[in-house]
Amino acid sequence: MSVPNGDKSVQTSNASPRASILFVSFTLFCFQPAFSTAQTVQVNITPDHAVNRIVPTKSLGAGIDRIPKATLDHVFTPEWAERVLSSGWQTITYRQNTELFVQAWHWNPQGTWSDPAGKGYFTGNATPGEPIRESYGYDLPHRGFTRNDGTGNSGYSRLDDGDIETYWKSNPYLAKAFTGEDDSLHPQWVILDFATPQPVDSLRIAWAEPYARQYVVQYWTGELDPVHYPTKGVWQGFPDGTITDGKGGTVTLRLSSSPTTVRYVRIWMTVSSDTCDTHGSGDKRNCVGFAIRELYAGTSSPGGSFQDLMRHTPDQDQTTTYCSSVDPWHEASNLDTVPRVQVGFDLFYQSGYTRGLPAMIPVALAYGTPEDSAAQIAYIEARKYPISYIEMGEEADGQFMMPEDYGALYVQWATALHKVDPALKLGGPVFTGQNKDIEMWPDASGRTSWLGRFLVYLREHGHLQDLAFYPFEHYPLPPCTVQWGSLYDEPTLISHIMQVWRDDGLPNNVPMFVTETNLSWESGESFPDIFGALWEADYVGAFFTAGGKATYYFHYLPSPLSHGCAGSIGTFAMFSVDKDYKFEQLLSQFFASQLITHEWVQPGNGEHVVFPAQSDITDGTGRAVVTAYALARPDGDYAVMLVNKDQFTPHSVKIVFENAKTQRSFAGQVNVATFGKTQYQWHPTPTGGRADPDGPIGRSTMSANNETGYLLPAASITVIRGKLSSR
Repeated sequence: MSVPNGDKSVQTSNASPRASILFVSFTLFCFQPAFSTAQTVQVNITPDHAVNRIVPTKSLGAGIDRIPKATLDHVFTPEWAERVLSSGWQTITYRQNTELFVQAWHWNPQGTWSDPAGKGYFTGNATPGEPIRESYGYDLPHRGFTRNDGTGNSGYSRLDDGDIETYWKSNPYLAKAFTGEDDSLHPQWVILDFATPQPVDSLRIAWAEPYARQYVVQYWTGELDPVHYPTKGVWQGFPDGTITDGKGGTVTLRLSSSPTTVRYVRIWMTVSSDTCDTHGSGDKRNCVGFAIRELYAGTSSPGGSFQDLMRHTPDQDQTTTYCSSVDPWHEASNLDTVPRVQVGFDLFYQSGYTRGLPAMIPVALAYGTPEDSAAQIAYIEARKYPISYIEMGEEADGQFMMPEDYGALYVQWATALHKVDPALKLGGPVFTGQNKDIEMWPDASGRTSWLGRFLVYLREHGHLQDLAFYPFEHYPLPPCTVQWGSLYDEPTLISHIMQVWRDDGLPNNVPMFVTETNLSWESGESFPDIFGALWEADYVGAFFTAGGKATYYFHYLPSPLSHGCAGSIGTFAMFSVDKDYKFEQLLSQFFASQLITHEWVQPGNGEHVVFPAQSDITDGTGRAVVTAYALARPDGDYAVMLVNKDQFTPHSVKIVFENAKTQRSFAGQVNVATFGKTQYQWHPTPTGGRADPDGPIGRSTMSANNETGYLLPAASITVIRGKLSSR
């Protein structure tokens, strides 16, 4: 249906006729359970105790990610759009997957290269032409990662690929020519991981241009790895590992008089030669930063012979290396050969999935250029497609970026984008989905908080106002650890990490968005099981109660069941489909989505007021067995969403609304919508699985007063909605 908000094209709920048959309706006039004493859910509706205000068209969203090329025609159809939209999610975020794969993103296949020979730095055409249906990623030939946190095993490093003609090079936009700051304030580094401790006293570096004039070779003293546990050890310099007059070429360094047993070695580079790489002097980006052709590490014999302990091969079997950044230089031949695409912006906006609402759009930052990102936004605005927010890059922590480096890029990109449109709302860094603070090696002041240091960088450079929102991902449960008891942890997990971000210094006036979420980053049986639905409802309620402003379900588009954690089979999507993407079944998270978007909130762009709610149903450790989330809707109804996490026992509750000294209750006719084991049960098989029963949601009406008890079936979500008594 259309709603008046200044744009008659904006669609809100878009529930299809098919969606209307997903409920069973009947009428109850009272319910007094005889088998248990009703316990209490208390909702504090005192006006100044409200914890949040949300608008469904802005606060309840979903994400569309990179997809296999062959599926594009299957899922971007009116039939699938209607079915997906019936879930009720509203605004859309466009997810950028190329950055996770250490690729440059050609958001527009048409554009210009900095070198007319079809290589260099690519800028997409900002002038609309033929509609863009799909866009592509290009592997970076100067990559220094063997793997990263974004994609696990993909690609390989040029630092030890066995080819002296290839090389790693750092991002030129982190050099003084672009940051305006001394290179020592943005040191670039590479790390070697031998997998097991090895004796090391020598390092051979085959430098490319530009090389490091000043650098330090160090080893890690901690038992845990320095990439993922950066505060669990210290980087210690080798006795003879400090170089102040580097000359480039191939150099063998005797780091110590006797071997030190180490697993991790780091080269920390602070002063560049500023000489030009193999791409020539015609572009200043070729003549800044640092570059290394190949690395060798091991021991030297008394006679001077060098024993290399590294494995050099152009695949994942090479000795693992990490790097601080990568030069986004590439050429046409680097096109990703895997048949996957980022959806073209014209198809994205014209497909119906956005409902005509403003969408959140990403720009490539870690492996892009500010000129290309500015052209991208200019193209979208020239097409008059509405933009809500701009996400700056993707998972900076998963790319192991230093916070100051990300800050330097953020400032450059913000400046370029605001030249296109000063009103753009920018945000970052889109963390990968951790449950604890993201940390980095201590800076000169001993600070380790990644977000804290990024915020300091923006503030000190006069750009904190360019952080209009703070996006992060939420994947709370590590794969293969999901147990039924994990459900009890979600409210604490999401509220805790949000408080961590505030404690890091995130200003109170900067709203928090979870721009990608599901219960884990690797799917399995728990996703289509009733567990996935209960987690989803609990997360959404807890997030808004903790003050979050917008959440985006992942993944909006259908995807076949596939092997995930430990071989179990699941999907991130709300639908079961066959290999040809033909619809088979609605899955548990579809029903949870409908309860949230159709029953708990009132579809549309009206403001909802969120109030704190608490039940007294707990387990033996004090954890809430029943969690409750309450809000006042613009239609005058109050709605309470209750999640009963007890697998086997239904619970009866009374609901009390407190306002100062007054207690109120639901009165008159109330609507009750329930989704639990009676409506849905997942039956896994070695090759997939099927739900039986597979819906619909149970829906009823009843006459309520202050003595009414409400039955919450075992393992269920229940939404109760209606008017309150006068006193």
